[in-house]
Amino acid sequence: MTGFAYQLYSSRNFLPLESTLAMLSEAGYTAVEGYGALVADEDRVAALELALAKSNLSMPTCHVGLDQIQTDPTGVISFAEQLGIKTIIAPYLPPEDRPLDSDGWRTFAKELADASRPLVDAGLTFGWHNHDFEFETLQTGEHILDLLLGGGDHVMFEFDVAWAVRAGQEPQFWIDRYGGRLCAAHIKDIAREGEAANEDGWADVGYGTVDWKTLLAALKDKGVSSFIVEHDNPSDDRRFATRSIETLRAFDA
Repeated sequence: MTGFAYQLYSSRNFLPLESTLAMLSEAGYTAVEGYGALVADEDRVAALELALAKSNLSMPTCHVGLDQIQTDPTGVISFAEQLGIKTIIAPYLPPEDRPLDSDGWRTFAKELADASRPLVDAGLTFGWHNHDFEFETLQTGEHILDLLLGGGDHVMFEFDVAWAVRAGQEPQFWIDRYGGRLCAAHIKDIAREGEAANEDGWADVGYGTVDWKTLLAALKDKGVSSFIVEHDNPSDDRRFATRSIETLRAFDA
């Protein structure tokens, strides 16, 4: 049976971290995915290491801001080794930093590939995590995502399927297109129209509109083995974590 991880950003508003990790372990998660604030300095990395050991959870993947990767690759490699992280994911590019044309995106893609090279040379996997803007079509007819991943074959792809759906995309198209470069997938759901306004329109996995039974099988068929459950703004993280893994276990039985 597949082991499912949990993106800790989902519980950023439900502290302390130790309680969150205990809840996730009890719910049946075997791993978590970290994010930038948890690895911002040595003290936080040390605290995270202790908390993970206490809860018997691993952290094979972690989101790290591109600025930290660019300015301190040695530090990123160091805390990855300390925490047992195998894959580093660059999670986002703010609107004000996004290029305006295809040439700009090609330049950025090269910067991304160059910045991640020290991590890959150290034995880590590096990937990009999408939101919705990566699926925009430029005036040249090119998709931003294609340009981003075109900077270097060592840049892998953590596919956030629900963001692709929100962007009006058919997930299977992108699964087929980048099947060989999918290092992980984010599993989250989209609420039905008019529901979950207080949760930014996201839903617990299996309680929304995304066909996760089919998509989970499609991703596994491409060799994906790292599945991370996420909700951008749950009002109750215990409810979200518990119901989501129950759904996924039923799909995976």
